[in-house]
Amino acid sequence: MKTYDAGLVDVAVIGAGHAGIEAGLAAARLGCETVVFTMNLDAVGNCPCNPSIGGTAKGHLVREIDALGGEMGRAADACTIQSRMLNRGKGPAVHSLRAQIDRNAYSRYMKHALELCPRLGLRQAEVVDLRQDQDFWLLTTRLGGVYRAGAVILCTGTFLGGKIFVGEASYEGGPDGMFPSAFLPEALERLGISLRRFKTGTPARVLRSSVDWEKLEVQHGDEPVVPFSFETETPPENRDVCYISWTNEGTHRIIRENLERSPLYAGMIEGVGPRYCPSIEDKVVRFPDKERHQLFIEPCGLDTEEMYLQGMSSSLPEEVQEKFYRSIPGLEHVRLMRSAYAIEYDCCDPLQLDAALEFRDWPGLYGAGQFNGSSGYEEAAAQGLVAGINAARKLQGKERVVLDRAGSYIGTLIDDLITKGAADPYRMMTSRSEYRLVLRQDNAGERLTPLGRELGLISDRRWEKFTHWMDLKKRELRRVRGTNLPPSEALNRALVSRGTSPVSTGVKLSELLKRPQITYRDLKEADTERPSLPEDVLESVEIELKYEGYIRRQQADIEEARRLEGKRLPVGLDYSQVLGLRLEAVEKLNRVRPENLGQAGRISGVSPADVSVLMIWLAAHEAEGHGTVHKEGAG
Repeated sequence: MKTYDAGLVDVAVIGAGHAGIEAGLAAARLGCETVVFTMNLDAVGNCPCNPSIGGTAKGHLVREIDALGGEMGRAADACTIQSRMLNRGKGPAVHSLRAQIDRNAYSRYMKHALELCPRLGLRQAEVVDLRQDQDFWLLTTRLGGVYRAGAVILCTGTFLGGKIFVGEASYEGGPDGMFPSAFLPEALERLGISLRRFKTGTPARVLRSSVDWEKLEVQHGDEPVVPFSFETETPPENRDVCYISWTNEGTHRIIRENLERSPLYAGMIEGVGPRYCPSIEDKVVRFPDKERHQLFIEPCGLDTEEMYLQGMSSSLPEEVQEKFYRSIPGLEHVRLMRSAYAIEYDCCDPLQLDAALEFRDWPGLYGAGQFNGSSGYEEAAAQGLVAGINAARKLQGKERVVLDRAGSYIGTLIDDLITKGAADPYRMMTSRSEYRLVLRQDNAGERLTPLGRELGLISDRRWEKFTHWMDLKKRELRRVRGTNLPPSEALNRALVSRGTSPVSTGVKLSELLKRPQITYRDLKEADTERPSLPEDVLESVEIELKYEGYIRRQQADIEEARRLEGKRLPVGLDYSQVLGLRLEAVEKLNRVRPENLGQAGRISGVSPADVSVLMIWLAAHEAEGHGTVHKEGAG
């Protein structure tokens, strides 16, 4: 095929899913001429699985993306159908916002955001070849266009070598009936990039009018609605409800009787599936003693009659799907609009990446999202933002930005991927962070907005609003720590009503708020000097006071961790030359190539004794000035 020079850009982003959107917007907003390629312009920001943003730990990621100047939080707020704060019954470390969104509206919002962004071009084209040419990367499209780019970000999602499975039927394809990226895997393998096969799946979509709502449990949204984005002036509204039902023994019997027709159990699927989001046939096999499994019936949008069956992904044949879906209360006469399917796709081994998400052996080439072995829209967007920032800064001759795991869930996500790899699609959970009391969603702005401002992604207007918010919080902390409340009937009535002891002498307001039974709301009548403050300021002050001692101890752990992070390991060090390391440690260290002692200690197979050996070796050799300078996003 003849080719033609299609132009020169600074940053080329392959893919316009959640990773590609944030990568493209970040690079362009930081001043780079950027092009974002997509297989189909109508699928920008598509949500081929659950039409929701956020959830446990994922809500933390969205808040952090927003704090750094990303787009996902604003888009989710603009397209919210129903909003809920998960884990309200537990501590603030695991509170996570989740929004059911209008799927089509979200896609339109993100497409328009890309179209309106200066220095960003959105192009429908399939990239079929990628190769280096001196200081440039050359990208060839299927129609013969050749683009030259200073940096490339791979955000291919599940399109890369995509293959669909429904029962005995299988075919090359991407999500939602789109074409796969069939030629790019060969180009990446020619470069020497190590690829592997992963698998994910999605449930059926069903017709709203075919559901018997009387048999389902209603799940309402929270009031008032809490937005994701600090910039959202008017909180979203709950505009629809979700529903809950359960599988039963009849459902499980149908699935067990047809397991041999599942491509997963028939050996047709080679890819490794997600551990924490299994298909319904996986649940039935793995938990044979469980009598029922929960599912959620959720709207896909306000202008569509499609409903999403959360928790019921499958790759069984269509006729089997109809049988087991119709065995569930409320779905006895359900009509399928889109069948459930499994999709197998190529992704890279993330151990090839550094903390900036750049390939160690291919400068200027970055990976983000499911291409890096993760799962989930939020994980993808977070990586895309970091990759876009670092691609832009590399071309501008600036220091790279590395978010450490002590300062953000984004840093935890990336550090896990590049030090531990991904044996199956990686999903963020609050339990993955050892610092989760410090890395709460409510303080994401405090932790990361200053960095976003320094990078140039936070506007003057937002910065002024943020600094005003911080001033309100600091003044309120000073007030409650300096305010003595005398004993009074109103105060003791409030204390006793909440099951805590009354007071007979004056007591600091801050000490009362430290009591686990007491909230700001309980003390309103007695705290007569209280200023009028936004609810999120009050929440932040209360959390900081209640968990002050625990936070202080965790900050000490963070300081020690950062001390190890500051001990840099030489680039290109052959660990077989370090005497005293175990053979397994040598193998793992040479493969992962950690940048510092802290990272080395988190590698599977590297023991504390091995870290001590490295520490002694560093001291003996006075290793200084090795590696690339970090700009940490501290908490």
